[in-house]
Amino acid sequence: MKKSVITILALLCSYFNSDAQGKTTTAALQNAVTKLDRAKNAGEYEGLEKEFLGIAEQEKKNWLPYYYAAFCNAKIGFLKQDDGEGIEPFSNRGEDQAKRAKTLLDTLGQKKELSEVYTVLSMVYRTKVFINPMTYGRKYGKLSQEYRVKAQALNPQNPRAIYVKAWEMYKTPKLWGGNKELGRQLAEQSLGLLKDPETGVHPHWGKAESQELLNKNN
Repeated sequence: MKKSVITILALLCSYFNSDAQGKTTTAALQNAVTKLDRAKNAGEYEGLEKEFLGIAEQEKKNWLPYYYAAFCNAKIGFLKQDDGEGIEPFSNRGEDQAKRAKTLLDTLGQKKELSEVYTVLSMVYRTKVFINPMTYGRKYGKLSQEYRVKAQALNPQNPRAIYVKAWEMYKTPKLWGGNKELGRQLAEQSLGLLKDPETGVHPHWGKAESQELLNKNN
């Protein structure tokens, strides 16, 4: 009887400790995402990548920390797109992290989540183009577009995937199929699909990116 009571108490302690740890890591993830919503420069994104990876160590089965770490690296690549080889370590880490996030998803039952991962993977492959457009443009430009198409196929109303297409259209030379006006229209569409206010731990970025594209004059 005494042994049974001790066993039950041990199980209860384990349950409550696990529950408390779960609440702590959820709060940490929310705190990191809140900071991510305000991040603007490469240094802030670098710090947040480390923060998300720390959370991933505590939540090894949660796709979101790896997803956000990959997103941070994608953002760094876009901010440093004139830095050439300096982008490479961020691109490489972003690719690994996005792929890790994908392994944690049920690819049949979590299509919207997979759409988010493919969107970031598309951005990561675009940053590889920035490293050396002449060398990497054909391979990684194609991969970037393929993953953006996959993201939209899984969730046609994903505003972040639409933003990536808007960026593609706006930045691609007209000779190669680009269309600045279509890019602007897609950015407007992305903004229209984004909910306000933007809260929670699930992906909701895109407003600042689409607005920045719309503010361009060339």
